[in-house]
Amino acid sequence: MDEIKRIDRKLRYSGAIVDMYTDYMQMPDGKVAEWDYIAHRMGAAAVVPVLDNGNILMVKQYRNAIGRYTLEIPAGSRDSTDEPTQVCAARELEEETGYKAGSLELLIKVATTVAFCNEQIDVYVARDLKPAKQHLDEDEFVDVCECTIDELTDKILAGEIQDSKTLGALLAYKEKYIHADA
Repeated sequence: MDEIKRIDRKLRYSGAIVDMYTDYMQMPDGKVAEWDYIAHRMGAAAVVPVLDNGNILMVKQYRNAIGRYTLEIPAGSRDSTDEPTQVCAARELEEETGYKAGSLELLIKVATTVAFCNEQIDVYVARDLKPAKQHLDEDEFVDVCECTIDELTDKILAGEIQDSKTLGALLAYKEKYIHADA
């Protein structure tokens, strides 16, 4: 395949979490194309919180970009570019669900929207959960619910769960831990 290369990048908007750019890309035929690019400054982490009974804790929250509530695994941005994603995952688990993990194991790495954004999310499996205290941000309103992996798979297949990190994480969890044990 012929090479495509970026020849220029212009900042269009700088926000709290992301910067938006126009990239000028040289195509193999010599023409120049303009592509949108969104740079996620911090990266993120997410967690599949597995209770002792095998059920998974999920969070329901409003997502402005799609104008509705979603059912997702707990997740959030790192506090700094050098914060380990495992630390971020543990913090987000407690903040959003009110549980602390006794153990965290890396499950998968997800590139959420490869066509125009560089956001990367490391997803962990949390086990040995212990009740703690929920610490929601001032503008965060989250409901926590407990679901079986089969209920969640049904919601994915019915189109009720569409969030990419949640889809990837739940299906990877089911394949690695549920099917492997069968």
